[in-house]
Amino acid sequence: MIHEVAELTVSPQDMQAFEQAVNEAAPHFQAAEGCHALRLEKVIEHSGQYRLIVAWESVEAHMVTFRESAGFQAWRSLAGPFFTEPPKVYHLELVVAGF
Repeated sequence: MIHEVAELTVSPQDMQAFEQAVNEAAPHFQAAEGCHALRLEKVIEHSGQYRLIVAWESVEAHMVTFRESAGFQAWRSLAGPFFTEPPKVYHLELVVAGF
């Protein structure tokens, strides 16, 4: 399992509407093949900055299967209008679980 981390930036005045849009998009992730979990976290020090963290079976499940799906299109139509800059996306693989 890997984690997708997307650094997302929205206007501070749009934060509540953006959070609602992500909540509305959650079922599209839940229905996606290879998707195991989704969470949205707000950066405390910087208003309007978020991290979307999604657990995927593999990078391919995210970058191919999901990205080519109607669910991805729905996600982008719901959340995309709020982005003030392009998302920065990377994938993480656990190497040490300390405790």
